[in-house]
Amino acid sequence: MVAYTLSILAAVGAVALTALVFRRVTRAGEDRDPSGPSAAHAGAMLSAMFLLVFAIAIIVPWTTTDAARLNTHAESQAAVDAYWAAAELPGAAPEEVRRSLRDYMAFVVKDEWPLMASGRMHPVGAERMDDLRGRVTELQPRDDDEEDAKSAVLEHLSGISTARAQRTADAAATPPDGLLHLTVLTGVLVIVFPFLAGARPRGLAILPLVATAGLIGFGTYLTWDISHVFAGPLAVGPEAFRGALDEFARIAGGL
Repeated sequence: MVAYTLSILAAVGAVALTALVFRRVTRAGEDRDPSGPSAAHAGAMLSAMFLLVFAIAIIVPWTTTDAARLNTHAESQAAVDAYWAAAELPGAAPEEVRRSLRDYMAFVVKDEWPLMASGRMHPVGAERMDDLRGRVTELQPRDDDEEDAKSAVLEHLSGISTARAQRTADAAATPPDGLLHLTVLTGVLVIVFPFLAGARPRGLAILPLVATAGLIGFGTYLTWDISHVFAGPLAVGPEAFRGALDEFARIAGGL
């Protein structure tokens, strides 16, 4: 933050120094016209800055949301693969593992997903996965097929845990510090700049400014509304996990 403040002060100082130097040039004239070169240049730069910040504020949450959505499919697919692989486990382990997977996925959909909208994860979810991996690790295979099944299930459970860790990071993800505030600041400056430059529109001439202000206000609000992966209009839902539960039912019904 100190570096940002110093850079702003340095830029302001450079403008002040340049203005002072050129005021001493006798041939330099004053520029008081709202449509003059000073206002035109400053307005163009403000517009460019707003568009740059606005684009970053939109692209960062959008890409994060897309990655989070793909990760939920990876987690649910790993659960389905583990469900299939559990069929060859020894003793009563197949049904126990499959029941645990069904309970875990249902828990994520019903209990954990609402918490993720506020950036939190349910601590019980990680405990359930750790417990399931521990029980599978303790199994004693009787032949190579059961050993292979155990290894496959553990591999898929590891995939679930990895995807869950990524989902935890996605739930807490936010845009870079200050980005949304900078979006608001540059948006406000773009709106009020014509008045700061000396323009005093009247009648129909003010309608374009009103329309611009409305669009900038809507766009700025949108950057705040989509800033969280699991909340807002772009929120990632638990559809992948519901699909996995449906797949579990299909597998159980077909075996």
